[in-house]
Amino acid sequence: MDRPNYITPAGYAVLKAEYDALLGGERPRLVEVISWAAGNGDRSENGDYIYGRKRLREIDRRLGWLSKRMKAAKVVDPAQQVDRSKVYFGATVTVADEDDNERTVTLVGDDETDAGKGLIGWNAPLARALRGAAVGDLRRVTLPGGEREYEVIAVAYP
Repeated sequence: MDRPNYITPAGYAVLKAEYDALLGGERPRLVEVISWAAGNGDRSENGDYIYGRKRLREIDRRLGWLSKRMKAAKVVDPAQQVDRSKVYFGATVTVADEDDNERTVTLVGDDETDAGKGLIGWNAPLARALRGAAVGDLRRVTLPGGEREYEVIAVAYP
């Protein structure tokens, strides 16, 4: 990876829980089903065997991806931020655009993003523009819909 994979403690816990559920729960049950299906004879028309093998490959691929992401993860607790006057990782920021439309976003790791909940990735264009900003600062952002200017209204940390 060319840049650190910053993640909040809660985000890391979600990745770890998914990894544990796949490795300790779903994968062993699936291996058991595949083994049972293989013992039934002709594998070429055995749906349990064919589907089971396909799903096992998907699980193994997901486990590999989760493992790499967790190894590369740098867990950062936003509550430990010393300088709370500027926007850094984990900050909840309220911004206003040129039309005075306010929007509140929280800068989280790229593996935790959920735009519907206001969680934007640390490397998203808006997040990159807001890094280091303080209340009252103006930041220009190039978005797919065009260039916008945002003013930082408030900065908060958990």
